Amino acid sequence: MVAQFTAVYLKRGKWFLGYVEEIPGVNTQGKTLFEAKKNLKEALIMVLEANRAIAHRAHGRTLLEEPLAIAV
Repeated sequence: MVAQFTAVYLKRGKWFLGYVEEIPGVNTQGKTLFEAKKNLKEALIMVLEANRAIAHRAHGRTLLEEPLAIAV
């Protein structure tokens, strides 16, 4: 599955800050823009994996998963 998100980057002093617009809590920083982009991808993967694991632990076999697509 391929998902698309909006990455936002800002330069603050010597650091580049990055966050994913659609998912609160997915944010990072880097000394370079390249590093911030790499770190943001890793942060997004970690948050998505953690959310999936939490849902599976909390609901086990009663969990129903299906694709959800929207046009924005």
